[in-house]
Parts: sequence; structure tokens; C-alpha cells
Amino acid sequence: KVGRVKIVLHREVIGKIKTVTISKDSVGKYYASVLMDDDSVTPDPLKHIESSVGLDMGIHDFVTTSDGEKVANLRFLKRGLKNLKRKQQSLSRKKKGSNSAKAKLLVAKVHKRVADARNDFQHKLSHTLANENQVVCVEDLNIKGMTANRKLARHIQDLGWNSFTTKLGYKLADRAGTLVKIGRFYPSSKTCSFCGYKLEALPLNIRSWTCQDCGSHHDRDVNAAINIQQQGILKLKAEGFTVSASG
Repeated sequence: KVGRVKIVLHREVIGKIKTVTISKDSVGKYYASVLMDDDSVTPDPLKHIESSVGLDMGIHDFVTTSDGEKVANLRFLKRGLKNLKRKQQSLSRKKKGSNSAKAKLLVAKVHKRVADARNDFQHKLSHTLANENQVVCVEDLNIKGMTANRKLARHIQDLGWNSFTTKLGYKLADRAGTLVKIGRFYPSSKTCSFCGYKLEALPLNIRSWTCQDCGSHHDRDVNAAINIQQQGILKLKAEGFTVSASG
């Protein structure tokens, strides 16, 4: 009924258009989500694994890989917190009416900017990991339980681990890869990745430790990532996958 509408097309329309859903976000922008049937089929997961990686997720570093690479936590919310606080204080002083609506819009724009930056970062990182590995192993974290800690809740929510693993999962599936989740109770940080010796306790402030059994010195996060990778490979083998020596 509105006639022709100008749009910004993010990707080429390939296949038969099934439905178009129009939505409006918190800052007043309109989006058209187009569902298309391009006759493509999600490939079956590769049964022989040549490359794999384990990821340890943390607060200081967003992820640490079993290869020793660390991806910094960019702290998107913290970077926008001063601006957000200023906008929220301005909103709280407004009376109901047009001025209030404008102040609400400014607050919504700050939230959207933070969410968009986080989303872009997660898409790029998950794209790289899915392209470089046939299998990615992660911990099945209890996010709800972790956010019960009031000191860490804001930091954990800002990280968006669940949305990151979701992106990683479907990108791997599109490439015939596999996302493996390790049980949350596995002591990945406290277990020596060389000999299997397990510490009784390892406080969060201890970032490196030396195994009392074999003498190996470990970076806490790298060691955890290696253990997660090893547990993921064992889980895959139990499910009938084969893994090369390099994998």
C-alpha cells in the first residue's frame, strides 16, 4: 500500500523469495528480513577431522585458543558506559512528553551502538574460526549461574558468550564442521594437559601454575583450552569420528 520503498540491500537475493518480514528496532529504523529458498542443503559433518581447536572463554581475554592465541575482551559496554550514564541521567530529569521521547531515543541509540559493535566482533571472530577449523571445542558454560555473582554479572553479560557460540555453531555447520561442547563440570583449568594431574584448588587470581607431578609450567587459560580440545576429540572419537595425528 505504501508503493515502492528505497532500501539498502545487504546481500544479493538468490533463490525464490518465500516471505518478507518488516520490523522496526528501538531507534526507529525499519528492516526487511527476506526468507529465500535457494535449494541448498546443509552438508553432513565431516567424519574425518584434520583440524581442530579448543577455546577457553574468559573475562580478561574473550577467548584463548589451544594454539596459544589470545583474543582480547573489547569491553563494549564499559567503553560506552560514560555516554550511556549521561544520557540516562538526562532522561531521568525529563518530564513526560516530546522531550522525554527524544531522550529515550538517545539512550536507545547508545544501547544499539554497543550491541552492533559486539555483534560485528562476534561475527568476524566466529567466521575466522569456522574457516580455519573443522572442529571447535568449547565449554558448556552455566551463564545463568555465573551472572548470580553481582561483581561479574555486567562483565559476563557484556561478553555475550551464548550468542557467540550460536554464531560459531551455524557457521561450522554450513562448512560441514562441528561444534563440540564439553561438560561444564570438567576441571579444565586445574588439570595438567601433559600428564593429567589435577590441582585441588586454583583461585581466579592465579594466572599460571607448575604441575607438581611432571613439572610442566602452564598459562592457566592456554592449558584450559588444550584440555577442552583434548576432551572434545575424545567425545568425537566416541561418536565414530576419526582424527588425524595433526588434529
